[in-house]
Amino acid sequence: MADIDPKTTLTAEYPIDPPIVELPIDTHDRGFYDGFSREVTIPSKIIVSLIIMWAIFFPVNASKTLSAANSTIISNYGGWYVYLVAALIVVCTVLALTPQAGSLRIGAPDERPEFSRFSWFSMLFGAGIGIGMLTYSTGEPLSHFSNNPDIIRGIVEPRAAETVRSAYMYSFLHWGFGAWCTYALVGLAVGYVAYRRNLPLTIRSALCPLFGRVLSGIPGHLVDIVSVVATILGVSVTMALGVEQFVAGLHRVGLGDWLLNSEGTASSTAIVVALLALVGASTLSALSGVGRGIKWLSNLNMGLSFGLLALFAVMGAGLFSLQLLGVGIWDYVRTLPTMALTLFPNDGTETGAALVQWQLDWSVFYWAWWIAFAPFVGMFIARISRGRTVREYILGVVMVPSLMCFVWFALVGGTAIDLELSGAAGGRIIDTTISDQLYATLNVLLTPGVAMIVSGLVVILLMTYLVTSVDSAILIVNTINGAGEDEGRRRYHILFWGGALAFVVGSMLILGGIDAIRITMIIGALPFSFVVALMGLSICKAVIFDLIRKRHGIPTTAEGCENWDGKVSMAE
Repeated sequence: MADIDPKTTLTAEYPIDPPIVELPIDTHDRGFYDGFSREVTIPSKIIVSLIIMWAIFFPVNASKTLSAANSTIISNYGGWYVYLVAALIVVCTVLALTPQAGSLRIGAPDERPEFSRFSWFSMLFGAGIGIGMLTYSTGEPLSHFSNNPDIIRGIVEPRAAETVRSAYMYSFLHWGFGAWCTYALVGLAVGYVAYRRNLPLTIRSALCPLFGRVLSGIPGHLVDIVSVVATILGVSVTMALGVEQFVAGLHRVGLGDWLLNSEGTASSTAIVVALLALVGASTLSALSGVGRGIKWLSNLNMGLSFGLLALFAVMGAGLFSLQLLGVGIWDYVRTLPTMALTLFPNDGTETGAALVQWQLDWSVFYWAWWIAFAPFVGMFIARISRGRTVREYILGVVMVPSLMCFVWFALVGGTAIDLELSGAAGGRIIDTTISDQLYATLNVLLTPGVAMIVSGLVVILLMTYLVTSVDSAILIVNTINGAGEDEGRRRYHILFWGGALAFVVGSMLILGGIDAIRITMIIGALPFSFVVALMGLSICKAVIFDLIRKRHGIPTTAEGCENWDGKVSMAE
């Protein structure tokens, strides 16, 4: 059996085996790779470096190959992404709502959380999807206001008052439980075995309940390599969105027309300058560690976010936004089972083709993005959630950030839509680029001087989100490469991964645009999606077996196994 600890002498009196509490992973003991698994670190660096060189030296070939691969993967695996995310929502719901499973602690039975709830929520939100939300809180409702499945089927008219409700239903679908259940499950699968069983804090450990000690070798190395590459590609999409909006904000506050090209998007020079500044700050923050740099920046993020939300609540379409929030949440919860399992078929009609394309451009892209982002966010959440119960963990990770996203979309996006519906905007918001729509909303809503000041604060908020996300990603990649250890001599590796992220984003944005990064990310997310599916099975097995062990008085934690005398107690 996979759950057999080699230290334990099994006899017939044991109704179930104790869990594995050791998973040896070889790490180098000297030189440049001291403390790192070279079998994971070197291949990961080679793969990411090859992607960068391919994009820089063979841009035409890279573009054609990526487009062809994207078409194949999307057409063949779109349904896989849709049904996988739906399954993750079900697993998280069952684990949280089952009393016995929910009471299990991510750590020793008497262990308590390291961070306060406020700092915990701040770090969840900042390292999760804060950057994308700044872009899409206006961009997505406005996009679905112009085109969504109800419009395609002729149920409602584009850009009409009656379309607002469906626009928010689909916006909440993409930024709600699906995203956060994906993160929560990956984090739980890793944190549960790392802090209860003393296994390394790395992705391969999450599969230990299924495959056991074989993960010490080549299969485990492959899992961690796939996780590192998926993390780099997933974070690259987020960075690209953030860089484009960061540059748009700098242009709005009057730093010059050189920031934008003739198409109104970020110029090559602006991209290079922004990446140098942002990745440099992120690298310095990463060197300071999770306890200082990331925690301080996350609290700053939360404070600035609440300040911006308060501005929209007071100056924006307050009542309209509150109505959108209430109705949107109701519609989302009411239709979630149907929407989560809907896969539009291509029936040969123009409408069917349009529905399929919409789902590929939006839902499938998001599910791939969340999955590619999950090694980073999941590992980071696991790192900051030690000591919490499974129920508190899932409810906190899923419900609080989802609600925050809904509030953002209702207040910010609702104000933008209200300004367009009333005629006050006159198309100045909805017809601009998605990276500029938040600033355009502020310009319509406020006087020019105040709008410039607030836009400057948004730029600062965006910068702190970018720095927090990138430095968190660098630390998590080094943790995976270091066999679960996040301390030690990491300086040069932090510099490498910071530079790699900058080159991936810069090369793709300059040579192929944001679409090239999206395509690369969707392709990179596919291998890790199968790992995520196995993690769902693995955490279910781990929890079920631990509940059985508790019932028979067999230890379920590393601490319990160390103090166990080998006798079965029927006290529980």
